[in-house]
Amino acid sequence: MKKTMIVSVSLVAATAIFFLSCGSPSTAETLTSTYEASTATPQDSTSITEASTSTAGASFLKGEKTYTQYCLPCHQADGSGVAQLNPPLKNTEYVLGDETRLIGIVMNGFSEGVEINGDTYTNPMPGFGASLKDEEIADVLTYVRNSFGNKASEISAEQVKALRK
Repeated sequence: MKKTMIVSVSLVAATAIFFLSCGSPSTAETLTSTYEASTATPQDSTSITEASTSTAGASFLKGEKTYTQYCLPCHQADGSGVAQLNPPLKNTEYVLGDETRLIGIVMNGFSEGVEINGDTYTNPMPGFGASLKDEEIADVLTYVRNSFGNKASEISAEQVKALRK
C-alpha cells in the first residue's frame, strides 16, 4: 500500500514538473507579445525577441510591475476598476485622451468625483509624484495605455519631467 502511494505521488510530482517546465510561456513573453500585438501595424514585422529588448517593450514590462504594485488594488487586474469607487482604465477618455491630464492625475492625485461612461466614481486617488520617478510614471502609463484593450501612444519620462513641479 505504501509503495503504491509513493509511486502515485511521484507520478503526480513528475507530471506537475513537466507541465510547469513545458507548459505556457513565461509572464515576460506573454506581456511582450500582448504589447507587441496592441501596438503592431500591418507592415510591422518585429519579432517578440526584438520587442522584448526594445525600449517600448521594456517600458511596458516595467510598467506592468509598477501597475501591480501601486494600481492593481484599486483598478483591478483587468483594469475594470470598482463600481462607484475607482474608475475603469479600459477605453476611457482619461486614459486614451490628453496625456498631460493623465500624467498630472498620477503625479498629483485626483480627488473629484468623475463620470465615466455614465457611472460616477468618487474614491480619491493619491498622487504618486513623490514616490515614483519620472521613468516609473512613464512606464506605468505606457502599460495602462496599451493594456485592457487600450491602444495609445507611449508616455516618455521627458513628458513626465516637463510636468513635474
